[in-house]
Amino acid sequence: MTLHKKKIVIAGAGIGGLAAAACLQKAGFNVELFERAGELRTAGSGLSLMANALTALADMGIRPDFKDAQEFELLRFLTQRGRPIRNIEFGALTRRIGQPNLAIHRATLQRALLEQTAGCKIELGVKATGYVHDRNGVVVTLSDGREVFADVLIGADGFNSNIRACMVGQERPNDWRYIIWRATLPFSHSRVTPGYVAHYWGRGQRFGLADIGGGNVYWWGTRNMSPELANNWRGGKAEIQKLYADWADEVQEVIAATPEEGISAIAAQDKSFLENWGDGPVTLLGDAAHPMLTSFGQGAGLAVEDAAVLAHCLTTIEDTKTALRTYENRRRDRARAMVEGSRALSRIEQLENPLSTFARSLYFRFVPARSLSRKNEMSLVFPGVE
Repeated sequence: MTLHKKKIVIAGAGIGGLAAAACLQKAGFNVELFERAGELRTAGSGLSLMANALTALADMGIRPDFKDAQEFELLRFLTQRGRPIRNIEFGALTRRIGQPNLAIHRATLQRALLEQTAGCKIELGVKATGYVHDRNGVVVTLSDGREVFADVLIGADGFNSNIRACMVGQERPNDWRYIIWRATLPFSHSRVTPGYVAHYWGRGQRFGLADIGGGNVYWWGTRNMSPELANNWRGGKAEIQKLYADWADEVQEVIAATPEEGISAIAAQDKSFLENWGDGPVTLLGDAAHPMLTSFGQGAGLAVEDAAVLAHCLTTIEDTKTALRTYENRRRDRARAMVEGSRALSRIEQLENPLSTFARSLYFRFVPARSLSRKNEMSLVFPGVE
């Protein structure tokens, strides 16, 4: 490992921040992370970590231990009663790529990335609130009043990024008029076999159920509603159960088995795509740069890809600003395509009119497999660090 003199501060120790720290430390940089949370909690939802993300990490020499995750090669699309609409096979593509798709608990992913950042300084309970920069570097202001100097500042502080706000000003999120409920729990059902991942489509609502390994599952549900209701959800488990009362048995049973306090709710939101992610020796990564809807299941994956490309640019390009602008230019088109693709799919998934939902199912049943394969390949093949 070649030691670099540059000091890099990362705002945020979520998936993107930890992946960036792992890649940059592997490359020999001096890395410090500042995380607003008082502890890196083991609670959280499940997520998908697809083959493209694992390829990006491997390209940087990062191979975390994901022993508690669950590989999956098939995504089932079903009606709300559980009848088949279409299966999407990933196995042939992921074997060609050489990396699997994983359904994983966020805490499992967090632990695996933390193991790769053992030499980094991580301060909890303190967040980066702003910055100023000159030709010598950047001074980062922290929430406890301190100021920290760095050669590079990476804003990986998520959807409500302070670094992004300092760069471009306050922004109003885009509300997509539906709510998302999420939970993880131990659960068994005869239909939920190892590697089971399924999306159930209804009218104006849907449900996802995934085996994430170790006898645990992750589920999420959506329902169309006004932004006001979605942002101020006050309902409980009983109300969710009513909304899914006539759905497949496994859907009803997993909701019933979930403790009330184990269900979280968020409004479906993203932001207008940001063309400029950089400001001198400052750049953005992951949700801070390109927040996206969950329909593609690629939020974590894109953040990991960002981390690998950013680390490569800083390693191979001596001038800091040139390295950061090169990273941004290499990532912008792919991020834009994913953000726009997630929006388009979300519109289709949340259709509510009976004729529209019938047409959706009919189209999805008969669309040529090669068309779906092209879209999968676009998502799952990491374009590379250059």
